[in-house]
Amino acid sequence: MIDSLKKLISYYEEVISLPHRREIAAELRDEEDLFFLLLYSEMIGIPNPAYYYTLELYPYMIEKFHDWHLRMGMEKSPMHGIRCC
Repeated sequence: MIDSLKKLISYYEEVISLPHRREIAAELRDEEDLFFLLLYSEMIGIPNPAYYYTLELYPYMIEKFHDWHLRMGMEKSPMHGIRCC
């Protein structure tokens, strides 16, 4: 009984979110783009007061950096220390 109720609830959530998946994905991508801008802002000349605290995130985010700078309209990497192109 409980398993069938969980399946029903899961199915209901899928049906409700189905038409909005593209919008949700676009919103998440915009949020990620803003986060990358904050993360790498010091390297492109924008002062970042939290620079010291974001340094430890670089190794995790470097894999996605290439896609981000292409989405932002930069053909080449704006940072000399990061070679991705």
